[in-house]
Amino acid sequence: MAIFLNEDSKILVQGMTGSEGTKHTRRMVASGTNVVAGVTPGKGGQEVDGIPVFNSVQEAVAATGANVSVVFVPPKFTKGAVIEAVDAQVPLCVVITEGVPVHDTASFFQYAQNAGTTRVVGPNCPGLISPGKSNAGIIPGDITQSGRIGLVSKSGTLTYQMMFELRDIGFSTCVGIGGDPIIGTTHIDALQAFQDDPDTEVIVMIGEIGGDAEERAAAFIKDNVTKPVVGYVAGFTAPEGKTMGHAGAIVSGSSGTAAAKQSALEAVGVKVGKTPSEAARLVRELLK
Repeated sequence: MAIFLNEDSKILVQGMTGSEGTKHTRRMVASGTNVVAGVTPGKGGQEVDGIPVFNSVQEAVAATGANVSVVFVPPKFTKGAVIEAVDAQVPLCVVITEGVPVHDTASFFQYAQNAGTTRVVGPNCPGLISPGKSNAGIIPGDITQSGRIGLVSKSGTLTYQMMFELRDIGFSTCVGIGGDPIIGTTHIDALQAFQDDPDTEVIVMIGEIGGDAEERAAAFIKDNVTKPVVGYVAGFTAPEGKTMGHAGAIVSGSSGTAAAKQSALEAVGVKVGKTPSEAARLVRELLK
């Protein structure tokens, strides 16, 4: 099993004719993903490696039955691209683009919520992968295998590290949710999906300093998650009052610090590693 993405997923790439879109489309195809269409306004009728390009998402969905969109368009066009995917009732829209204005994200996410037909992952995220089944985004497809661990992470590079460290056990799905102040799919959404997935035995949750998403996830775990959860929070050495990396990673006082998040998670039974490697070791102990 997998969450959000499986072997039946048909991917369309918004912005496939751009350099990033083309490069990552080829990487997705190489890892076994069924990419059925690209969308670039004004370039309909072209092809990229034999994959047809359409002028609109609506046309692409009608012609190919695509049910996942991966968005590789510049930040100023991202809001319009997501709204187009929602209007075409694409069930899953994965927004890779970074630098999307927060106001635009708030607008398109609310639009998707109101429509009730499209799950948004991102923006500013690596996407998601169900190893051996499908890969929607920029996650390397060859660093792990299908297995029993579910992973949800704010950080792209830490997603890859955890996948690699536990590659011999493997993952059901790895979801990179992004670290912007406003995102679509949250830790809590992924935790619920992994809880409901019969083939996910252990859940790994990677957070980072700033905001209260991890504290809210801890409260959700206490009431709703019976499977073992291992956590890691990036930023134990970060100074207070600084913006660190992701736009959402702002620490003020004790609120939002790695130590505060660790305490909240441990209070509900989550085992928290001080390093990614320690978190991986805790997962191995749970699966012995």
